Amino acid sequence: MNSAKSNGETGNGLEDLGIPGQVYLRDALTSCTDPLKAIEEFQLENGILLPSLRPMLPLLDLHGVRRLDFHASVLEELREKLVKRINEIGAERADKGTSGDRRLKELLSKSFPAVRVAALRPVVMCILRNTPHIEDKYLRVLVREKELYNDADTEVKRQIWKDNQSLFGDEVSPLFSRYIIEKEQILFDHRNLNSLFFTPSPKVRRQGEVVQKLAHMIGHSVKLYDMVLQFLRTLFLRTKNIHYCTLRAELLMALHDLEVQDIISVDPCHKFTWCLDACIREKNVDVKRSRELQGFLDSIKRGQEQVLGDLSMTLCDPYAVNFLASSAIKIALHLINGEALPRENAVLVLLLRMLALGLSAWQMIDSQDFKEPKLDSQVVTKFLPALMSLMVDDQIRQLNCKLPPDERESAIAIIEHSGPPPDACQAYAQLSGVAAVLSMYYALHIGGGGGIGRGRGDARGLMRVLATLPNCQAQRAFEDPFLHTLVSLLILNMADEFSNESFCTVIFDEFFLAGLSRDNVTRHLLKLLWYIHPKLPPTRLHSLLKALQPTSQHNEAVHILYEALRDKVGNRSTQDPLPSTQIDSLGLDCPPSPMTGVPTALSNSL
Repeated sequence: MNSAKSNGETGNGLEDLGIPGQVYLRDALTSCTDPLKAIEEFQLENGILLPSLRPMLPLLDLHGVRRLDFHASVLEELREKLVKRINEIGAERADKGTSGDRRLKELLSKSFPAVRVAALRPVVMCILRNTPHIEDKYLRVLVREKELYNDADTEVKRQIWKDNQSLFGDEVSPLFSRYIIEKEQILFDHRNLNSLFFTPSPKVRRQGEVVQKLAHMIGHSVKLYDMVLQFLRTLFLRTKNIHYCTLRAELLMALHDLEVQDIISVDPCHKFTWCLDACIREKNVDVKRSRELQGFLDSIKRGQEQVLGDLSMTLCDPYAVNFLASSAIKIALHLINGEALPRENAVLVLLLRMLALGLSAWQMIDSQDFKEPKLDSQVVTKFLPALMSLMVDDQIRQLNCKLPPDERESAIAIIEHSGPPPDACQAYAQLSGVAAVLSMYYALHIGGGGGIGRGRGDARGLMRVLATLPNCQAQRAFEDPFLHTLVSLLILNMADEFSNESFCTVIFDEFFLAGLSRDNVTRHLLKLLWYIHPKLPPTRLHSLLKALQPTSQHNEAVHILYEALRDKVGNRSTQDPLPSTQIDSLGLDCPPSPMTGVPTALSNSL
């Protein structure tokens, strides 16, 4: 038996506890003269040693109950009682201090050799789970043997991950990938246009399985939380995927909901993110909250500038951008009604300041130059007044439509308030990310009417502002959250407008086709055609299908949707009317993972 151990044959782990196991039994059977007698002796010596029980064993034999089944049932019962008692000791330790630590340590020392015995492993794992500080000698065994590592509880794995960044990266990488895929599915593959990307509240979003699982994996460990943040920064830097910014904010707020004070008390972004989250949830930023947000930004002291990197990621989250830009548009409309100037509204200036910080997140982290970008004063003094003049034109035309019919007056109103947008609108949208985003969100506002699916948008107003967006700063108008929302409102609010060639010219020729070199633009346009193609003139539809025909460079999802659209157009005469609420599936497969090309062990590139 000793020679077997020296060769690494530890049997099933019982020998390490001084209990004869399979190695002992094998040696006994190979060296004895009477195997049956050897087996009987082994049963007598290692069975349940209760004198009162021995007379019952023959009775069980007569009933056909195998000794293995009997012993297994006893083992299961005893194991459950033992696990229950260990959990009680762990609870007592947590309540009363260190008295339980000594007992758990002794139990672990005596029982750990049995960790390789599958039937006894739950007991050992229970002891490990209740031990706050596991010695390295035990952790090394768990890491070395994959089966043991896989069976360990998250509470135990946390203690392994703290000193093994690569292993932790392997664990969280699939979750990051899954999170990105889920976001992409909402943007490209949703089954119901009433379930829009920006519809779920912050509270609902962070209840998602991936966010909750990450929060559970982190537990109360500041070190693991810091690792996750580093992974997210690295992935955001490498891919420029803004959904990593969303995950950073949602994870922090999930830990806030769980009241993990060990982490939220040391994250300098917590109070700012919490306040912003409340504003997004309530769809409003009042004077009190605006002062709190501004106070956080102004309180960043010299030597703490790196905090701006995480704050900028929080503000780069598309849900935050959506809130900031939408709120700015609402305030601009309110200023028009009150005949006030943008620069006089402190809340509006703060929103633009935060928007500028969010839009600079990638550049700031890439350059490691943590300075808040200065908001271009001309965006407030020149661009916004120009955009507000566009808003006034749209309001006058809309008001004119509600007045009693007078052809002459109507014609004058339409002509005077339908010309090209002010030069400053397009010029600043090309130079400033803030101006570009505000133009984009005004396009959504004017196209949304009473809301997507709840009103008729202003086609003329949408055409005017949309024509200024193809060349906007960093081509922001071709980002997925904006295109997703724009396509939804075009389908549900303005489908009938596609019979108008001038409308088609702006929507297709001047806007969508200008960004057709990007796969995502192609996918959004195909999705739009999927629903509105019955409204298009045949020649327009034919030219669009020709322009959208995918090449080998397009991903599989584009090919699938294009072929499905061609089949749908081929059966055009049998198509149902355009739905007003529930929308059928677009027939898209899951989009390719944005983690493609990212090593599984994220730490390799950190």
